[in-house]
Amino acid sequence: MLCIGALPFVNTARASEFTYNAQARIQSAYLWRGLYAGGANIQASANVGYYGVYVDMWWNIGVTDWRFRQFQPEVDLSLGFQRWGLNVYALYIHNFNCGFFDFTNYQDRGNRLELDLSYTISDKIPLTISWATRVAAADGYWNEQGEWVRAYSSYAQISYTQALRDGFSVYGAIGITPWKGVYNPKGAALQNIEIRLRKDWTVDDRCGLMLQGQLSVNPFALTDVILPNIAFGVYLK
Repeated sequence: MLCIGALPFVNTARASEFTYNAQARIQSAYLWRGLYAGGANIQASANVGYYGVYVDMWWNIGVTDWRFRQFQPEVDLSLGFQRWGLNVYALYIHNFNCGFFDFTNYQDRGNRLELDLSYTISDKIPLTISWATRVAAADGYWNEQGEWVRAYSSYAQISYTQALRDGFSVYGAIGITPWKGVYNPKGAALQNIEIRLRKDWTVDDRCGLMLQGQLSVNPFALTDVILPNIAFGVYLK
């Protein structure tokens, strides 16, 4: 998934022109929408856009758990449009256990395709509301009659970022899943409560460094109810 939880980043201040950015980070864990998705990892992304239309590619290379017995590569591709605080995009998630763009694998670690939408009020009021729905593969459950049911698993989130002094910022989010699916097999639930504290250092006008601590709490998780993460990264903006 994308480094900030999932949403591609575009330089909205210059959305009417050519935009680009890139980032890379080392993390102690791979946390995504209140779920533990893997252990220590290296993640990177690159994004180019023009007049608000953008393409984003994101990579993850990490281990599945702290035993370091199995690596988990992942590539995500996004095509979207971002303007006026609105961000609409299609997200393709590839986990290398089947062929590219092969959606016949409905198991949890198969390829996935999502349609995502988010809206940020403004730079002065950085409150973001987002929605994501799976529309192909790796999504569903077996019902009591032994039939496979497409779940259209969905996740909704409200988040806020507050800039502090000396390069510090704090981010908070609350996420829910509105019905039964891959996020919660029992039905609608409060999926996660998350907080991040971040410190940025400016190298020059285009490059910077970051150190981030994250804590995610999943009240209805079957395991790993409290998930911590520490990340260090570099970015080009």
